[in-house]
Amino acid sequence: MTNVLLQDWNTPFQLTPFDQISDDDFAPALEVALERHSAEINAIATSAAPADFANTVEALEAAGHDLDRVLGAFFTVAGADSNPAREALQRDFSPKLAAHFAEVAGNKALFARIAAVWDARETLDLSDEQARVLMLTHRGYVRAGAALDGAKEDRMKAIKGRLAELGTAFTQNLLADEREWFMELGEDDLAGLPAFVVDAARAAGVEKGADGPVVTLSRSIIVPFMQFSTRRDLREKAYKAWAARGANGGDTDNRDIAAEILALREERAGLLGYDTFADFKLETEMAKTPAAVRELLMAVWEPAKAQANADAWVLEQMMQADGVNGPLEPWDWRFYAERRRKELHDLDEAEVKPYFQLDRMIEASFACATRLFGLQFTPLDVPLYHADCRAWEVTRDGKHVAVFIGDYFARGSKRSGAWCSAMRAQAKFPDVQAPVVINVCNFAKGDPALLSYDDARTLFHEFGHALHQMLSNVTYESISGTSVARDFVELPSQLYEHWLEVPEVLREFATHAETGQPMPQALLDNVLAAATYDMGFQTVEYVASALVDLAFHDGAAPGDPMAKQAEVLADLGMPRAIGMRHATPHFAHVFAGDGYSSGYYSYMWSEVMDADAFEAFQEAGGAFDTDKARALEEHILSTGGSADAAELYVAFRGRLPGVEALLKGRGLAA
Repeated sequence: MTNVLLQDWNTPFQLTPFDQISDDDFAPALEVALERHSAEINAIATSAAPADFANTVEALEAAGHDLDRVLGAFFTVAGADSNPAREALQRDFSPKLAAHFAEVAGNKALFARIAAVWDARETLDLSDEQARVLMLTHRGYVRAGAALDGAKEDRMKAIKGRLAELGTAFTQNLLADEREWFMELGEDDLAGLPAFVVDAARAAGVEKGADGPVVTLSRSIIVPFMQFSTRRDLREKAYKAWAARGANGGDTDNRDIAAEILALREERAGLLGYDTFADFKLETEMAKTPAAVRELLMAVWEPAKAQANADAWVLEQMMQADGVNGPLEPWDWRFYAERRRKELHDLDEAEVKPYFQLDRMIEASFACATRLFGLQFTPLDVPLYHADCRAWEVTRDGKHVAVFIGDYFARGSKRSGAWCSAMRAQAKFPDVQAPVVINVCNFAKGDPALLSYDDARTLFHEFGHALHQMLSNVTYESISGTSVARDFVELPSQLYEHWLEVPEVLREFATHAETGQPMPQALLDNVLAAATYDMGFQTVEYVASALVDLAFHDGAAPGDPMAKQAEVLADLGMPRAIGMRHATPHFAHVFAGDGYSSGYYSYMWSEVMDADAFEAFQEAGGAFDTDKARALEEHILSTGGSADAAELYVAFRGRLPGVEALLKGRGLAA
C-alpha cells in the first residue's frame, strides 16, 4: 500500500489527511522523501548546462516538495500532540535531518554552481526579488559551511548533527518535566481561588487522572494559581516546581545539555571565522552586532528595574501588613500584585475574565483582520490532528487566500508556550500555493473557555504572525511569510496586539459569558488604564532573560551556564523577588534550536517598531485607517523577506524608530 504521506492529497485545499496517517507512516515516508530530495539536489549539482538562476537557484526552490509535506505533518503533531512513539521518532529524525542538510550544504558541485551564478549576478538581469533570493541563497550556503573543506568540513557536519540531537533532547526533557509534575488540591487548598481557576484545575485533574483539581506547570493554570491562592506554602511549592523545569537531576536535566550546546555553537562560529557565536548569528539581523543589542536592552533595563524595585517595596509592605515576615519572594509577587491591581484600578481578574471568552476573542481577531485587510473567515469541517483543533477558509473578495487552523487548549501532549507555523508556505514558484497556517496556544479549558487579558494578547499576537503568513505575496517560498530577520519577525505579531486594546473592539467583543452584556464602560476604562500595570516586573523578567542569552553567546562559552547566569543577574542587580522569564534549563527559545539563540532580544527590538507603527495609525485616521492598513500590507505583511527589513520598515513609516515609543507604551518613560 502506498504511503499516504507520499501521495497527492485529494482533500479540501490539499490539506494534510491526518485521519489517514498513522505514526507508522512517518519513518518510511521520511526515508523516501530524503532519497528524493537527494536525487533532486544531485541533478542540480551535476547538470551539464552552465549554471544560471533558473537551473540552479530556482531549481533549489522547487526541490524538496515531498520532504516539506512529510516534515510539515510530523513536526505539527510532534509539537502539539506528542506521544512516546512520536518522541522516539523525533529523536531518530533529528540527526538524520541534520546529516542530510549538512550533506546538501556541503555539496561542492552545488555550491560551485551557486557561486558561479553569484559571481555573474550583474549580468543576469534579475528582478529585485530574484536578486534577493540569490543573495540569501549564496550567503546561507557560506554560513552553513559550504566553503569549508577537509577536517573543518567534517567537523561542521558532526557539530550540526550533535546540536540537532541535543536540541531534541532539551525539548523532550522539558516536556517530560512539564507533563509529569502536578500538585493535587484538596478542598482546603482552594482558598482564594476564583471559580475560573478552580474549573481549570478540575479539568486538568481529569486529564491527569486525579481524583480532584490539580495545579500543573501549564502557564494558563500556574500563573492564576499564584495570583489568587492565599496558601503561601502551596504557592511556594508550585513556583519552585515551575522554576526547576529542566533542572531536577536525573534523565531530564538540561544543564549539561545547555553547556554542550553553547560550546558547540562557539566552535561552529570559529570554524566560519567569527569571533563569537553572537557575531555570527547577528550578522543577518537588523541589529547586526551584540553591542547594538546590549545598548537597546540596557536602555530599557534601568527604567524597568527602577520601577520594579519601587513596586517591590510596596508589595513587601502589603505582605508584612498581613503578618508575613521576611523579604518578598518570587511566589509572593503575583499574589500581592493582583491585590494591588484591584486596589489601584478597581480591577479584579475574576470579574474581568468572564468578558474574555475564547470564542469571542477569536471573533475579535478575525473582525479586525476583516476591517483592516478585507479578509473573511468561514469555518471548515475537515479532519485535523486533534479534536480540539478548528479550521477556517480565509478569503478576500471571494478568492481563496489561505486555510487557518487554531489549536487553543493546553494538554499534556503539547509543549508549553504559543506559536505559529505554516504547514504550507505561500509561493508562486513552481506552482501557486496558498498557505496553510496554524496557531497553537495553551489556554485552560472551560465551558465556556475564559481567557485572561494576557491570554487574549497572546491570541492576537499569534494571529499577527498568521496574517504575516497568510497575506504573503511573493514568488519564492524561501522568502515568504515570516522568513525574515529574527528581530523583524515579531513586528507584525506584536503590532497586532494593539488592536485588542482599541476601545471599540473591546466594547463589541468583550461580552460577559453568562449575561452576554458588553463590558461596562467603567470596567473597560479600568482594563485599559491597567494595561501597563506591573510592567516593571514584566520587563525585568524578559530583559534579564535576553541579557543572559546574549552573555552566553557573546564571548567564550561558559563551562557552567548556571554560574554564568548567576553572574549576569548579579551584575545587573536583578530584583530578588523576580525570576527570569526563562531560566537556562527551560529556555527552549534558545536551546531547543538555533532560532532565538543570541536573538531572544528580538521581541523587544520588534517592540520598538510595533509601538512606533501603531502610532502611525493613531496619527492618521485611527486604528482602522484604511490607507495605513494598505501600506502595512504592501510594505510589510505581503513582502516577506524580499527586501532588507530596515528598508521595508522605512518604506512603511518613512524613518526608523527610537526607543521612546516603547518606553511610553510600557509606561516606563521618565
